[in-house]
Amino acid sequence: MIKYAFDLDGTVTKVETLPLLAAELNLSEEMKLLTNLTLSGEIPFEKSFKLRYLMLRNISPKRIADIMSKVELDEDIAAFIKSHKENCAIVTGNLDYWIAPIVEKLGCEIYSSTSELDTDGLPVLKNILRKSEAIRNLKKSADKVVAVGESFNDVPMFEEADVAVSYGGVHKPVDTAISVSDYVVFDGGALCRLLKML
Repeated sequence: MIKYAFDLDGTVTKVETLPLLAAELNLSEEMKLLTNLTLSGEIPFEKSFKLRYLMLRNISPKRIADIMSKVELDEDIAAFIKSHKENCAIVTGNLDYWIAPIVEKLGCEIYSSTSELDTDGLPVLKNILRKSEAIRNLKKSADKVVAVGESFNDVPMFEEADVAVSYGGVHKPVDTAISVSDYVVFDGGALCRLLKML
């Protein structure tokens, strides 16, 4: 059996989600800078995510749900995931609490950074996902794992996967990701045709 592991932000979604949340706090420029430095690998993902979490943790749960439920998904990729739910997983460093509305739409397995709620109902960061560990876990129940992503923090996922696909639907994949990829694709429809052929 083949399992497909998809990065979330900028792969399944047509935007980076954390800048949308940052706009609520008038921190768009600061979040954009942190996100770009992380995507390119200039700041380690774990350090960057801790900073981004601290910036966003006090946004009201209702507002987060409203924002995330309206995030646009790549239609082709979302349709592929929904029609192959048992074979697909989202592998993202994003926080489980924040991305719950998106994951609910897709209905597949999820590997993400985790949180628990405090007495005010706000998320407390518990664990930051290591994407390589998620792929190793998927391999336990698959003959082959195909990973799809585009940024520096997808490289560990690519290195563990049997097949790595850099996807440039939203961002140009970083050179480091391309260097360890088997395929590079820039369109959601073309990506899904490729996945069906593997």
